[in-house]
Amino acid sequence: MAEKLTLQLVTPYKKVLTAEVDEVTAPGTLGELGLLPGHTPLLTTLKIGELSYKQGNENFHVAVNWGYLEVEDDQVNVLVETAEPADEIDLERARAALGRAEEKLKGLDPEDKNFKIMEAALERALIRIQVAGHKGR
Repeated sequence: MAEKLTLQLVTPYKKVLTAEVDEVTAPGTLGELGLLPGHTPLLTTLKIGELSYKQGNENFHVAVNWGYLEVEDDQVNVLVETAEPADEIDLERARAALGRAEEKLKGLDPEDKNFKIMEAALERALIRIQVAGHKGR
């Protein structure tokens, strides 16, 4: 059994990271996933949320936006629409996006087709703010 996982995080636009890690925690659509070396092969969907990984005593955090996670032979492949590491998040921009989403949601009926779109925008902004809070920790 390997002592490390190889984590690869990819979006449609770029490879965000490839790293040897001790553990991964991801926002699965059916609940949070904890992955350690030797994990059973797995393919699952991810929701908007915070993906974190540990290297030694250091924890790293990434805001992710919908996608897939595959585990096989101590290789964790994460394919998501967007991925922003904590140190790359513009906190002011995230707060502005939160404000815009809140304002637009106030004027929408839950039956409106744009309600779910704005709800997802609100959730993304909240996660980005949460993940940005981990900078420098």
